[in-house]
Amino acid sequence: MKYQDLVTKSVSELYDSLISMKKELLGLRVQKSLSQLTSTAPIRRNRRDIARINTRLTQLNVSKRS
Repeated sequence: MKYQDLVTKSVSELYDSLISMKKELLGLRVQKSLSQLTSTAPIRRNRRDIARINTRLTQLNVSKRS
């Protein structure tokens, strides 16, 4: 997911995406612990997407305070 995709989303859409990403990350971690995951790249990609969403949510929250 690119940051530009997040700029156009609303706050509720961002929270929905965040929840689904965290669920997906949990599933990936379980797969890794059971040795079902062949590559750990999806975990890294997912963590970075979560960080991007959190960054955008923080920016929107700060802009509302001003």
